[in-house]
Amino acid sequence: MSGNNVSHSNRHTKTRFKANVHKQTLDRDGTPVTVKICSRCLRSLHKSPKVRKAFAALK
Repeated sequence: MSGNNVSHSNRHTKTRFKANVHKQTLDRDGTPVTVKICSRCLRSLHKSPKVRKAFAALK
């Protein structure tokens, strides 16, 4: 995703918005798995049992 940085003098410069991705070690079926996951997805994983069940079903 992209957009503009706008200064106080109203100059526009291009910027890119990137996902907040981290390497995280998660437990899947009793085995630790290292995945790259964004912070928002990690929050959903801890909060929702449906998302947790879907993650466990992944290969």
